[in-house]
Amino acid sequence: MRVGFAGTPAFAASALAAILARGFAVPVVVTQPDRPQGRGLKTAAPPVKALAAEHGLAVQQPASLKTDAARAALLALPIDVLVVAAYGLILPQAVLAWPRHGCLNIHASLLPRWRGAAPIHRALLAGDAETGITIMEMDAGLDTGPIHDVARIPVAQRETGGSLHDTLARLGAQAVVGVLDRLARDGTLRGTPQPAEGVTYASKITRADTAIDWRTEAAAIDRQVRAFDPAPGAFTALAGVPVKLWVAEPAAGVARPADPGVVLATEAGGLVVACGRGALRLIELQPAGGRRMAAAAFAAGRRIAAGDRFDVVPA
Repeated sequence: MRVGFAGTPAFAASALAAILARGFAVPVVVTQPDRPQGRGLKTAAPPVKALAAEHGLAVQQPASLKTDAARAALLALPIDVLVVAAYGLILPQAVLAWPRHGCLNIHASLLPRWRGAAPIHRALLAGDAETGITIMEMDAGLDTGPIHDVARIPVAQRETGGSLHDTLARLGAQAVVGVLDRLARDGTLRGTPQPAEGVTYASKITRADTAIDWRTEAAAIDRQVRAFDPAPGAFTALAGVPVKLWVAEPAAGVARPADPGVVLATEAGGLVVACGRGALRLIELQPAGGRRMAAAAFAAGRRIAAGDRFDVVPA
């Protein structure tokens, strides 16, 4: 069975590795073009391309799939099924119709909850107790196609975007290989339509999503910090200077006799900051242009004391 693969980041590379380890033939890998990365903006290959190169696989990196000319070389290759994982480009109908058995998408949520671009972040921000992986058949809608498999996991109490990403990447790799095994055995796949109830949308993360509003409750800000670790990072500001927060926790048993954003205490364990409801202990942060450091060291170096105030909402 000829399995095409379309994906770009590390999440997708996990699935490609599992497909190759299972012994499926992968005649073509489609990924996004090489782009500048890091502080030095050095051009680098995406993780999927790097893995494909290690295995000597044919790689195509179209900048667009919108025109016949852009996709001509791709569609000339015969494949039986296309596995798609965090590819990053919308697949037009011509590409969806390309494989004999259609396109299978590895989606990092329990569809129809969190259709869209950022399901991992949105699940954490919402405080979901459970999430998982859905293997779905792609159609013209936004993550609306029939479901071929679902794998569920509980969300750990102190889960971060990074830890949940890695868990779901492994889970997605296992799930899609199982669906491919079934297709190879039976020669066909029969999906289950998604339920009409419970639809939510995981819109793309913006800078506004990552800005901390100290007027909200401590538990919500805690989820925000964890959701955006390791990227893109939740941020606040002190005297107008941005500060990213990497590790924090609700400060139990702390009264809030101050306005949101006000420092209530400087402790060996961090900075305690008043929120709209409750207080948050900042444990690790990163000042603009600096490195990640303990919040206590940050406070000592800048002589932060009780009564100082973080900007309620950073600009």
